[in-house]
Amino acid sequence: MTLNGSIEDVGYLKCDTDDASETQEEKLGEEAFDTVNSSIVSGESIRFFVNVNLEVQPTQAADGESPDGCGLLHTSRKYLKLKNFEEEIRAHRDIDGFLARASIILNEPATSLDDVLRAMVLRIAHDPHNMEPNCNLDLLMSMLFTDAGAPMAVHLLSDTIQGVTATVTGVQYQQSWLCIICISKSLQKRHVCISRLVRPQNWGENSCEVRFVILVLAPPKMKSTKTAAEVGRTFATMFLDITFRQKLLKTRTVEEFKEALVHQRQLLTMSQASPSNMKIYNMSYACLPRPHPRLRSKDFLPVGKGIREDFARRFPVYPLDFTDGIIGKNKAVGKYITTTLFLYFACLLPTIAFGSLNDENTDGAIDVQKTMAGQSIGGLLYALFSGQPLVVLLTTAPLALYIHVIRRICDDYNLDFNTFYAWTGLWNSFFLAVYALFNLSLIMSLFKRSTEEIIALFISITFMLDAVKGMVKIFQKYYYGNTPGNYSVDHSSLVSLLGLSTNLNASFHTALNNSLMGSPQELTSMSSHPNKHPGRDTAVLSLLIMLGTLWLGYTLYQFRKSPYLHPYMREILSDCALPISVLTFSLICSYGFQEIKMSKFRYNPSESMFEIAKMQSLSLGAISSAMGLGFLLSMLFFIEQNLVAALANAPENRLVKGTAYHWDLLLIAIINTGLSLYGMPWIHAAYPHSPLHVRALAQVEDRVEHGHICETIVNVRETRLTSLGASILVGFSLLLLPFPLQWIPKPVLYGLFLYIALTSIDANQLFERLALLLKDQASYPPTHYIRRVPQRKIHYFTGLQVLQLLLLCAFGMSPLPYMKMIFPLIMIAMVPIRYKLLPQIIEAKYLDVMDAEH
Repeated sequence: MTLNGSIEDVGYLKCDTDDASETQEEKLGEEAFDTVNSSIVSGESIRFFVNVNLEVQPTQAADGESPDGCGLLHTSRKYLKLKNFEEEIRAHRDIDGFLARASIILNEPATSLDDVLRAMVLRIAHDPHNMEPNCNLDLLMSMLFTDAGAPMAVHLLSDTIQGVTATVTGVQYQQSWLCIICISKSLQKRHVCISRLVRPQNWGENSCEVRFVILVLAPPKMKSTKTAAEVGRTFATMFLDITFRQKLLKTRTVEEFKEALVHQRQLLTMSQASPSNMKIYNMSYACLPRPHPRLRSKDFLPVGKGIREDFARRFPVYPLDFTDGIIGKNKAVGKYITTTLFLYFACLLPTIAFGSLNDENTDGAIDVQKTMAGQSIGGLLYALFSGQPLVVLLTTAPLALYIHVIRRICDDYNLDFNTFYAWTGLWNSFFLAVYALFNLSLIMSLFKRSTEEIIALFISITFMLDAVKGMVKIFQKYYYGNTPGNYSVDHSSLVSLLGLSTNLNASFHTALNNSLMGSPQELTSMSSHPNKHPGRDTAVLSLLIMLGTLWLGYTLYQFRKSPYLHPYMREILSDCALPISVLTFSLICSYGFQEIKMSKFRYNPSESMFEIAKMQSLSLGAISSAMGLGFLLSMLFFIEQNLVAALANAPENRLVKGTAYHWDLLLIAIINTGLSLYGMPWIHAAYPHSPLHVRALAQVEDRVEHGHICETIVNVRETRLTSLGASILVGFSLLLLPFPLQWIPKPVLYGLFLYIALTSIDANQLFERLALLLKDQASYPPTHYIRRVPQRKIHYFTGLQVLQLLLLCAFGMSPLPYMKMIFPLIMIAMVPIRYKLLPQIIEAKYLDVMDAEH
């Protein structure tokens, strides 16, 4: 076995493993393989390399071996990055664990590699701190080499790490040290032994003057940051420094040796923290937490600065928003069609549901037709003129709550609803325009990623809870026969049902349950066979339809990972998962079970859809009252619009055309001005539709990191055509009222809610860290926070986020309407919690790492 090398100042880490053997052909006088020279070397970090030299002992031909003694050698090489002692917490843990029960052999007199390794294994076995009762020393020794269980007696180290140097001719190996890795099921914990030889040993090619041998033993089932390769990477990073190795040669005792290790660790920590050395070690700035700039008063001036910058950033690429994927080499017409269909169904059903809810709350003043018309017009204008067209606009449950409150005020004070609604919307648009002109969207930079993900997970939870509650109501009505005495809805019960939160659009579904119940005639669903509970078939069918919609949608969504069919067909089925599931189970419910009647959406046709409000009919006092409601409404718009846009523009989505927060906020104000005047429901950015829209247009790759499969977005087609097409289709859907749209049953809608909730939590880091509490450590993914933050701190941070999530639920799910109306203030209050309270519990550097993008 031989390994050779030399010192390198800059380079990568490179690790090679050899899984089989190949013999020398003495008759031909050829070498089994040549010294490896690689030109694929960068000058920005250090590489470790493993090379294997063959020393073949003559044996008889065995099974799988050719008669002339030839065999096959499988050599696998990979580059490893240096261990970052400044950021990766496990680097210090590895050193501390080694120092606590150090196995160090000074002045080892053995000259052969086998004798050196046997002495090291015996030292570990006889150490009282490293007892391994089930370990067989002979078996462990044999596992260090490739001839364990092989038909050929080819004595090669199976897994090693070595330093290399990048030169103009290729790669040279560091010859004075060698790190050997072994994984054995008989081990119960990790062990490290370092041996310093009395004199340099020549063990063949690429290892002509070995003085240090590092042996790392570990069991196979380990956390991704505790594997044998990770421990070996820690010590190999330290031994790359020639000055450190020369210092170790001068040590005379084990204690001096330990002190040298501690001093080297301190040097690596300080050097890797300095910006000059960060370039040498190829530190990716995307992996580092980026501190938000401190906001100053001059950042908000001059007026309109942010809007001008948005125009300067987005206007040059505006034509590309229409031509990318249509003209040129990388066409994506099929992707655009499937995404448009997905977006159409994802927007249409909530729009109809909100229209039914608003119809009931306003006595027909805002109905399904106006809701669909407003959605189509607003979405069309936003798709044409917005700075970030991937953001999806919808009317949401908080907006439905405000509409209901406005209706109650108008009834109490005998005001004209359309006029008061228009004035409230105009004041809201006025305040939004002020926010945009004075660049107040910069305040949203204070919202860290953890805060955004708390809100996002809260919305996903409300989607699931609302679907479950809707199904519970169906069972109470049909399965158990708990028919209420009347179907009127009082104010308190309606407010209780008006969405579980005034947070983003996800909370509308509880309110939707009431509106979808409709009239007693609509709720009647009985089988033709008389029995004690005539509606049980409706309840059971509703449950099956809901679960079937979820199952089919999510199965097709994950079909991209399936081995079946052609990759192009798998991608099409995955993109069309939502339309296929909705249409399939709507047809099954409507035609397959015609004898079982399901409830339908509430629908009353509008008498005049485009009638402008009479603005002069209100008194000055009423207009002032509308200003107060408009201000509260503008806070809701401001936070939700910017938060959803930030989630869509997240760095992991790899959008390249830039953002336009200020201009988009002003455009929302303009759009809602027109909607207010014509009595149509307001709209703003919707979650999770916007991130799902980005995901639908993304090209995703599966990458394997330390045995874990990670989905990574390579690029996203940033186009206006999909949202534009979906808005046009929603407008044409007005021609489909009341039929066939009323054939879509409520359980399909509940299945849609579950599907959206389930797909929206895929990339939620808070949900991933919650899942860590239920996972074996060996199954932990190699994420940036797993490597850089102690495990206990990660769980503390997760627990604190859960407490904040419960705080959101306490206000967002409260039955009291006024607590829901102040919900934006609760979201704003999470900013000082993150900046003032959490650093008192967890160190700020760990908080910044967990809030980092990658």
